[in-house]
Amino acid sequence: MARIAGVDLPENKRVDIGLTYIFGIGRSNVVKIIKEANVSDSKRIKDLTDDEVGRLQKSVDKFKVEGDLRQDIERDIKRLEEIGSFRGLRHKKGLPARGQRTRSNARTKRGKRKTVGTVRKEVVAKTGDSK
Repeated sequence: MARIAGVDLPENKRVDIGLTYIFGIGRSNVVKIIKEANVSDSKRIKDLTDDEVGRLQKSVDKFKVEGDLRQDIERDIKRLEEIGSFRGLRHKKGLPARGQRTRSNARTKRGKRKTVGTVRKEVVAKTGDSK
């Protein structure tokens, strides 16, 4: 099993797909990494030699990945919240920060629907709440 940047890559995947399991490495970066490491993209990860894995590791090390990238993203969001920017406030409230509508969608960010209704007169009379 190949381990690059602290991530165990799936053995039956092709190299170009397997490398995307590393946080911060997408399809466009994979092309650069494979070209620099001089490895065939159609090869399976289980068929890589130790030398090829080492070359891939060196190529990946030039990118900011996994823990370092996660820390940077977290630090950037915290900075936005501290300076009180619009995006920072949206992050604090748990709402979409990039202009998406929230009236009908944004369920992933806002969570499960909660029905908000009115209280009828009979219920208010029984409980004794007078608002």
